[in-house]
Amino acid sequence: MYTSNLNNLILNSDSYKTSHWVQYPNGSEYLSSYIEARKGDYDVVFFGLQAFIKKYLSTPITTQDIDEAEMVIQAHGLTFNRAGWERLVAKHGGYLPLRIEAIPEGSIVPVSNVVCQVINTDPEFYWLPSYIETALLRAIWYPSTVASVSHYCKGIIRQALEKSADNTASLPFRLHDFGARGASSQETVALGSLAHLVNFAGTDSMTALVAASRWYQMGKDMPAFSIPAAEHSTMTAWGRDGETAAFANMIEQFGGKDKAFSVVSDSYDLWNAIDNIWGGSLKEDVKNMGGTLVIRPDSGEPTKVVREALERLAVKFGTTTNSKGYKVLPDYVRIIQGDGISPQSLSKIIEVVMKAGFSAENVTFGMGGGLLQQVNRDTMSWAMKASSISIDGVWKDIYKDPVTSRSKRSKKGRLALVKDDSGAMQTIKANDLTNEADNLLREVYIDGQLLMDDSLTTIRERAGW
Repeated sequence: MYTSNLNNLILNSDSYKTSHWVQYPNGSEYLSSYIEARKGDYDVVFFGLQAFIKKYLSTPITTQDIDEAEMVIQAHGLTFNRAGWERLVAKHGGYLPLRIEAIPEGSIVPVSNVVCQVINTDPEFYWLPSYIETALLRAIWYPSTVASVSHYCKGIIRQALEKSADNTASLPFRLHDFGARGASSQETVALGSLAHLVNFAGTDSMTALVAASRWYQMGKDMPAFSIPAAEHSTMTAWGRDGETAAFANMIEQFGGKDKAFSVVSDSYDLWNAIDNIWGGSLKEDVKNMGGTLVIRPDSGEPTKVVREALERLAVKFGTTTNSKGYKVLPDYVRIIQGDGISPQSLSKIIEVVMKAGFSAENVTFGMGGGLLQQVNRDTMSWAMKASSISIDGVWKDIYKDPVTSRSKRSKKGRLALVKDDSGAMQTIKANDLTNEADNLLREVYIDGQLLMDDSLTTIRERAGW
């Protein structure tokens, strides 16, 4: 029926948007919409807009795009604004006549505040801010939610290290991204894993490295790191009777001064692996290899498994007591827990570990589905709503205020984000600004031009790296 093109921005929307251009009042000229996370357990770490602009808004719409969209939309049973899109190509070269304002990426903002605002710059295209809602909201809610969850976890780990470790130098490597295989698509991995790297420097999602280079100026800088690691197939291929040989091979292949490697150790019996292999027949090899063995449990109830693993390793390898009074395993052996990790389970594991007298520095975490996939738009109640419209030269506030759900009440007017006298952020009407410079929203995109192009390094600094 038509040539498929997933990059056709006209088709990157909800079906019902295609008829909205005739639904606004006569005389409509400008429409202003905003994006916010209405509620949630995490502060917002804003991220992802730059990637969206570079990938989708920096390429003009073409007549071919219009032809394809018309064919699809009309066959779909809907009306199509061909004249409007053709006018956009003729008048603006195919670039969207929009102004997008947002807080700088990496900024941390309490929920229920505006983080992005969009308005058309040409009155002929009053229908355009709403048309791009589907793509723009999705481009912001997903990576911002992942960055927010990751940042929340970082805060938990930081507090634990401050209480139980001599320093927090290892913090950027304490939560490793294991989510690539559990994500819904490669673009999900690119955006979600990259969002995690706003806060941490450990990932097994190589797609995020490509994304950092393509969208966030990291071409000459490596934004994240990993270590050699075993999986069950590389261990069970040796057979149950060959488990010791499999472990020994890992030491031979990857051991050495200042090196680290991870070995999944519960293919059969984690306790036997710790007591009789790592802490038994291979104990001297582990002690003398010069690097760090990271033992990975991969099943069982995480709090119980991690605690018992630490206690058994302490018996076999001993511990020292740090300046905070917590036990620390020798530098050559550690644990990584990557099964069943969420913000809630991570917090419980750390609590149990420290209650048992062990420093949080003994454990690193890997997070997969809980990081990249077990979030949705409702996790932080993200929404994009129109808040002001100009009709025949007169601006008026527009909003929703459903009697059945006060939590879905939307904001009114053109908006600004400011800090009050106490330094707390709050959303106000732009008309109430006494000084335009106080507005934390910055122009990011105007009529096809990206105005802010930050590196991941800069964004990390804003997020409190």
